[in-house]
Amino acid sequence: MISLMDKQEIILSHFREGKSQWAIHRKTGFDRKTIRKYINEYESKKQELLASQKEDKELISAIVTAPKYNSSNRIRRKLTDEMIERIQYFLNENEVKKVTGMSKQQKKKIDIYECLRNENHDISYPTVCNYIREHLQKAKEAYVRQEYTLGELCEFDWGYVTLRIANKQRTFQMAAFTSAKGNYRYANMYHNQKMESFLDSHVKFFNHTGGVYQTVVYDNMKVAVKKFVSKTEKEPTEDLLKLSLYYGFRYRFCNNYKGNEKGHVERSVEYIRRKVFSNRDAFASLEEANQYLQERLVNLNARTTAINNGKSHTDILQEEKPFLLPLMPSYDTARTSELRVSKYSVISVDENKYSVPDHLVGRFVFAKIYPESILIYYKNKLIAEHTRSYGLHTWNIKIEHYLKTIKKKPGSLHSSTAMHQMNPKLQTIYNKYYTENPKDFIELLELIGEKGLQKILNVIKELEKLSPTGVNTEKVKMLCNRTLIKIGKKQERNTEIEMQSRMLLNHYGKLLNNSNVAFDKEASII
Repeated sequence: MISLMDKQEIILSHFREGKSQWAIHRKTGFDRKTIRKYINEYESKKQELLASQKEDKELISAIVTAPKYNSSNRIRRKLTDEMIERIQYFLNENEVKKVTGMSKQQKKKIDIYECLRNENHDISYPTVCNYIREHLQKAKEAYVRQEYTLGELCEFDWGYVTLRIANKQRTFQMAAFTSAKGNYRYANMYHNQKMESFLDSHVKFFNHTGGVYQTVVYDNMKVAVKKFVSKTEKEPTEDLLKLSLYYGFRYRFCNNYKGNEKGHVERSVEYIRRKVFSNRDAFASLEEANQYLQERLVNLNARTTAINNGKSHTDILQEEKPFLLPLMPSYDTARTSELRVSKYSVISVDENKYSVPDHLVGRFVFAKIYPESILIYYKNKLIAEHTRSYGLHTWNIKIEHYLKTIKKKPGSLHSSTAMHQMNPKLQTIYNKYYTENPKDFIELLELIGEKGLQKILNVIKELEKLSPTGVNTEKVKMLCNRTLIKIGKKQERNTEIEMQSRMLLNHYGKLLNNSNVAFDKEASII
């Protein structure tokens, strides 16, 4: 097929330069029939246009349009009716899978091509693609521009970020919010997308903005949608209902596979990830990474845009604040669970173990699971608190939870997990003074529970000065009690001295008051 430039070369060479068709053929190499066709066609259209003396747009278009071949009468040489029938069968099979919950197992074009080849059909992959594209072609979706009022709506979504934390590459989940009116962006990173992270991100966002948007839009994430009642109706999770009831906002879900219905935040996840972490992706901890994220977001939100009439995203947020719902005290973001204590006196949260006092073995306790900590209750009383672990099958043990058991089995202390996870200072004391007498060490731990670790460490330092090898629990107890007695006597002595001083001062004051008259007379004589 010749191009529009080739057509121009033929027309100008003939009508402008006066070259013959043969000369044009020798210069361009085009067939003389093709050259004659375009010369005659141009001359005919030109004469017709001049004769009409009107601005005929169709004739003008015909003159300047690039050459086209008529392929409407072409027949398929490779794609037979039998092949078309098989392709259509696979396409119908895909439709059945789509409506029966097996959409992830549909055949792609390459799979259909391979099936046809396995059936000994002589066909190419592009032919299969062209046929499927032709028969499955859908009209492109039109978008309706939206206008939002101040404080009306914000959108939420999850996105992943891969970072190097303490020289180890890890993937974290980023919770991102974007206001619809001013494109104000807020984000925070978590270890996972569980409910406690979902709730915590909302509380942090509401506290950050100083108010609550009237409507929050979600996609069909499992922490927000409990189940699908129909294609258009979804039932929210209980935690989302509670959060919405507490803060007073309405929620809305976008349609299935329609991420564009919350396009602000869809773009924001990619925008934040690229703008914030493209230049730096290594941190000592997740806390440091989150702090860096907040600092960069301040700069990003301070940028002015033409869409906001030269105002920054932060400026629009300030305008929205009077229209936001009033801010409530921070919602309790814990994920709660009732768990049984195992024979090792631990409960299991996300495959990680956390110790509780050993007298609760076999009983049920109530756990409040936060993104960074775990609080454990028994009969509404706090019995244990742990830093949340995100490792794999980790054991988080506190030795004070096992004092009752270790008293009965003191030999189990030396190699126990509790000993390995104990405070390094206590490990040093144990290895130095108690390896042969673990029962006394258990009494020392009980004493630490009463007096506090730092006080016991100070007492042990005093004992080491007196006798480096003579440290034991009885001496520690005795020195603790002696210190208390000394403090008590000192306070009592100070009280007696203070009372005597006050009595003397009062007596001296009375003497001065009684001598005021004589003193005045004597002064007047002088």
